[in-house]
Amino acid sequence: MTSNDTCPCSSGKPLDACCGPILAGAPAPTAEALMRSRYSAYARGDLAHLRRTLHPSKRRRFDEKAAARWSAECEWTGLAVLDVLEGGEADERGEVEFTARFSHQGEPQELSERGVFAREGGEWFYVQGMPRKVGQEQRAPKVGRNEPCPCGSGRKFKKCCGR
Repeated sequence: MTSNDTCPCSSGKPLDACCGPILAGAPAPTAEALMRSRYSAYARGDLAHLRRTLHPSKRRRFDEKAAARWSAECEWTGLAVLDVLEGGEADERGEVEFTARFSHQGEPQELSERGVFAREGGEWFYVQGMPRKVGQEQRAPKVGRNEPCPCGSGRKFKKCCGR
C-alpha cells in the first residue's frame, strides 16, 4: 500500500493524510483518530502500532502472535464510526463506538464495540473495548437504501452493508 492509497479506516482520505502519520509514530490528536489508526494497523498488519497505542497497563496481556494471525487471516472491509463521546484534543478521556467489518475464512463478520481511550502525557491510548449487547440501541443515524454506505466503500447502502 502506498501513501496515495485510500486509508483503510474508511475515511475516504489518502493514507498519508489520515492514519499514515499516526502509524509512523505521530501522536493521534483525538481518540477517534487513534481508533481509526488501530483499525488501519490491523488491516496493514502493523503490530508495533497496536502494542504502542495500547494502554501500558494492558500491554502485558497483549498476545502479539494471536493478533498477527487474526490480522493476516482477515480481509478488512470497512469501519463505521457510530458515536464519539469526548476524546477531543482538550480531553483526557474518550469513547468511540464503532463497527469494524471484515471477512474471516470467507465469512463476512462485524465487531461492534465502544472503545475506551485515555490520554496520558499528551498521547492517546486504547484502554479497553466494551462489546455492544444484542438489542442495544445503535446511535448511528438511519441510512436510506439508496444513500452512500456509511462504511466508506462508495457503494449504495443496499448493495453494501445493508444486505
